[in-house]
This record gives sequence, C-alpha cells and structure tokens, in this order.
Amino acid sequence: MFIEQPPWLYRILFPKTVWRIPAKEKCVYLTFDDGPIPELTPWVLDILDAYRIKATFFCVGDNVRKYPDIYRMILERGHRVGNHTFNHIQGVCNRSKNYLKNVTKAAEWIQSDLFRPPHGHMRLHQLQHLKQAYRIIMWDVVTRDYSPHMTAKGVLNVVRRYTRNGSIIVFHDSLKAKGRIEEALPQAIEWLISEEYRFEVL
Repeated sequence: MFIEQPPWLYRILFPKTVWRIPAKEKCVYLTFDDGPIPELTPWVLDILDAYRIKATFFCVGDNVRKYPDIYRMILERGHRVGNHTFNHIQGVCNRSKNYLKNVTKAAEWIQSDLFRPPHGHMRLHQLQHLKQAYRIIMWDVVTRDYSPHMTAKGVLNVVRRYTRNGSIIVFHDSLKAKGRIEEALPQAIEWLISEEYRFEVL
C-alpha cells in the first residue's frame, strides 16, 4: 500500500504539494508519466479520445525533444502537460544545483506550471525552490503498470482498490508499461465510469 497509495505520514514530508483533490462530486484525475514515445503515447491518446477524457501528461524533456510531433499531438487534443525533468532523474540522487538545472532544461521544451518529481523523491531545498514556480503534483494512486512483477489484472485491481473521490491516478506512457497498460487502461476507465466517477484535468 505504501507504493500504491502513500500514507499520510509520507505526504506531510512534502508540504504544499498536491496528492489528492477531494470534491463534493465523485471525480478522478488521470495522469501519465515518462512520455511521450511513439510506441505508446499515440495509443493512449486514442483511448482517451474514444472515452472523451482529458488527462495530464508529465513529460520527460528529452522525450519531447526527440518526439516533438507527439508532444504537439498531446496539446492539440486538449490535454495538459507537466514537467517531469529533462532526464527523468531523482532529486535525492542528485545535487540540488544539478537537479534544478535539469528541470530548467526541461522547461525549455515543456511550457507548464505543473511539475511532478520522478519517483516522487526530492530534497527539501529542491521542493522549496520549485514550488515558487510550479504547482507540485504528486499522486493518490500509483497503478504500478511499470513493474514487470505486475499483470494487467493487478494494475486494474490497484485502481479498483485504492481509487477514491479526488484521486490523482498515475499511469505511464513508457516502454516499461507497454502491454500491461494496453490491457488495463480501457478496463480501468470502464470501471471508473461504472462507478460514476467524472474525469477532470489538473
């Protein structure tokens, strides 16, 4: 559960970040990390179009540099984007100067006031600096679609077990998730619809 839905103690370690957005009506926020890539992102966009859902894509700057047409496709189809660093690096594994420089480099390719730290890890100094320019978006449910130890059914079960009103749900449009997400994403959307969740954008 610590991974799929971080406990409150973990959340308070990152003050003034967004983990969940409760509302009076049932709603969820679909997000996709690590893209864009040609092998998966266009397919995700087609699925979202089929269900008339808008989502938020936290993009890796280097992928945007390599695949600008796919990045443009995300924007043209009405989705939001966020900064996910240029090289998908972890704040705790890098000196703050280098980490912040990497975020700034990504911002040259990704125009957004949203930021999500890869793996959800940052140093406090990094957080203090970034929140001056960004709305820091964490998550309420991680599907773990990236894990080779998960099945598509397991991914769906994570969504069914942990989603609640206002959940920010993380999928991945990355090669690590390919296969699992292709089976689980449509099923997860169908389940959310059956539970009368509305889809909102961050």
